[in-house]
Amino acid sequence: MVDWERLFGAMQQKGNKAMRTRLCGILRFASWRQWRVGPVLCAVGFVLRCGAGVQAHEIGTTRVSILFQDDQTYVVDIVTDAATLVEKLEASAGETPSADTSPARLQALLAHFEEPLRQRVHLAFDALDVRPVIAYTVASASDALSSAPATITLTGAIPPDARHFTWTYAWTFASYALTVRRAASEPATTVWLEGGQTSAPFAVTSSPPMSRLAIVWRYLTLGVTHIVPHGLDHMLFVLGIYLLSRSARSILWQVSAFTVAHSITLGLSLYGVVAVSPTLVEPLIAVSIAYVAIENIFLAELKSWRVALVFAFGLLHGLGFAGALQALGLPRSEFVTALLTFNIGVEAGQLAVIGAAFLCVGWPCAHRTWYRGRIVVPASTLMAVLAVYWTIQRLFL
Repeated sequence: MVDWERLFGAMQQKGNKAMRTRLCGILRFASWRQWRVGPVLCAVGFVLRCGAGVQAHEIGTTRVSILFQDDQTYVVDIVTDAATLVEKLEASAGETPSADTSPARLQALLAHFEEPLRQRVHLAFDALDVRPVIAYTVASASDALSSAPATITLTGAIPPDARHFTWTYAWTFASYALTVRRAASEPATTVWLEGGQTSAPFAVTSSPPMSRLAIVWRYLTLGVTHIVPHGLDHMLFVLGIYLLSRSARSILWQVSAFTVAHSITLGLSLYGVVAVSPTLVEPLIAVSIAYVAIENIFLAELKSWRVALVFAFGLLHGLGFAGALQALGLPRSEFVTALLTFNIGVEAGQLAVIGAAFLCVGWPCAHRTWYRGRIVVPASTLMAVLAVYWTIQRLFL
């Protein structure tokens, strides 16, 4: 038998000692298991060590909106977690983190770190950076599970004859929504950017209204990309549904229940009937992934109550989809069209995940006697570990 503990220890000689000790303890506990457990646990250790770089989509943490007023002035609102941003600013300046996290203190610290903040925030017109006036507002947290939100407002004059502008915000490490309006009465244009990424050039002057066909294509694409590649957590949940059963009928029942459920809460949320804080929804989505993955490890066949459970979890995921769609914005004139096509795009993304799983492992391997031991259990183990990590991250980090 391979001594996985010694091998992993050698691999991590320069790594974190506490993490290595904890993972080696896990490997000692599992050393009596069959040979394939060792590699699986090494992969689990990798997830635990590098999990901070494996991000699911980030909803409600950072968003940016830009409004042009009469083609003369601009207003940029950055809404983000105040305490997290202050911690990053303090770390970049080499200062000791402040113990006082009251809204007034956080607002004062943001003003204190204005120059470091400007270094990673850029608004450029025709490739020339402008220096906006910055104002800070930190509100109290809405509930015990939420953090205090900061609104950072940048204002200034649009340079004469400016034709295009670009935006960069590098104080977040995850993707965020950038919404641009050229007048308060016009529909918004929304794109997703990675932290630090510079946007494509936007036209400063107003563009003609989007046709219905253009709206259909835009929100269909947004629905697909919210699953693949931006929705790793939703992808893992769908994979968890797929892995437990080799029967197309049982997979269809579960996917149908999931689809109906998230469609219900997506519609109710967008119409204002249901409102749940993302700070509660996002950890519960991670818990749903962990539960399905762990159930896959201990159950060899589908139980009748699994469909009802998937339906309940689908209600949660629908709230997550609603949070994303609210951040993107919906055109008032084509609200129903955008909502339906976004939902269709989400379904297309989910079917693409199932189709890829079938082609990669289902078709060539599902009939093999070793399929469950070598595919289902190790994959579900990795999914469960990552989901537990996300749950802790979303609750406490």
